[in-house]
Amino acid sequence: MSTQHSPRTRTRPRGVKAGFAAAGVLALLTVNACSAAETGGASKTVNLHTPSWVGAEVNTAVAAYLLEHELGYQVNTRQMDETPAWDAMSQGKIDAILEDWGHPQEEKRYVDGNKSVVPAGELGVTGHIGWFVPKYVADEHPDVTDHANLNKYADLFKTPESGDQGQFIKGDPSYVSHDDALIKNLGLNYKPIEAGAEATHLAQLDQLYKNKKPFLTYWWTPQWMNATMDLVEVKLPPYKEGCDADKKAVACAYPDVPLKKWMNADFSQKDSAAARFLKNFSWTTEQQNLVAKYVAADKMTPEKAAEKWVKENESTWKAWLPKK
Repeated sequence: MSTQHSPRTRTRPRGVKAGFAAAGVLALLTVNACSAAETGGASKTVNLHTPSWVGAEVNTAVAAYLLEHELGYQVNTRQMDETPAWDAMSQGKIDAILEDWGHPQEEKRYVDGNKSVVPAGELGVTGHIGWFVPKYVADEHPDVTDHANLNKYADLFKTPESGDQGQFIKGDPSYVSHDDALIKNLGLNYKPIEAGAEATHLAQLDQLYKNKKPFLTYWWTPQWMNATMDLVEVKLPPYKEGCDADKKAVACAYPDVPLKKWMNADFSQKDSAAARFLKNFSWTTEQQNLVAKYVAADKMTPEKAAEKWVKENESTWKAWLPKK
C-alpha cells in the first residue's frame, strides 16, 4: 500500500458504495458547479468539491453552511472523483478540496509544476487503517490486542467460512490493503474472508456487534460507525518508511495519513473572507464522525446535519471565521 493513500485505490481512493450513504444524499445541498463568472457574483461565490464518501461530504456541508449563513456567500458544490477534482481545481472551476488523502502525481503537476494549486493546511483529521476487535472482546481477553497473541485466539474467531482457522474480515475488495500478506508473513492462523462492498462490510459488523459476537476486521478512521461501535486496535509491528514497498513482503502496520486541504492558487491569493475561513477550517475525527453519523445512520440531509452541528458547537467554529 502506498503511504500516500487511504483504504481506497489510487483511481478511486475513497469511493463509498451505495448503502448507508444513500444515493443523492446531497440533493438538497448540491447544485452544479459553475464558474464564478457565470454566477455574476464572483466575489461572493465559492465552488467546493464534494467527494463521494460521507465523512468528506460533511466537511463540505459544514463549510458551506457557515459560508452561507455566517459570511454571506453563495456556495456551489460538485461531486466528482478526486483526480478530476484536482484537474478542475487547477483550472479554477473548483476553489477548494477539503479532504485529500494524498495525490502525489497531481501535487507534482499542479503544486510544484504550474503553481495553479496551493496548500490550504491540514483538515485536523488523520486517516488511519488497522486491524480491530470489539471492546467487549478486548475486555475479556486483554492480550488479544497484540498481533503476537492472535494465534492463541484463532478458535475464538472461527466461523463456518474460515474452517479450522480464525476468520479475518477484509474490507471492500476495491480498497488498497495488504492483509493477505500480513497474515502470511506474520505466521497467523487466520483465513482472510472478503465481506464484499463497503455497505455489506458495515452491515455485517453492525450485526455481529449488536449480537456481541467476536470478530477481527480491517477497519479505518475516519469512519462514522466509530460513533456507534467501540472497537479496539490490534497492535501490528510498527510502520517504518518503506516497510510496505514490497507488497508481498509487508509485515508492518499501516501508516497514519494527516488529511490535507488544497486551494486554487488564484482563489487563495485573493485572500477573501472565504479563503481565510477555509484555511482556518479544522476539526477532529470525532467531530467529523458525529456529523457523518447524522447523515448515514440518522438519515439527515447533509445540510440539516451541518445545521445541527453548527448550532451545538459555536465555540468550535467561531474560531474559523476570519477576524474583521
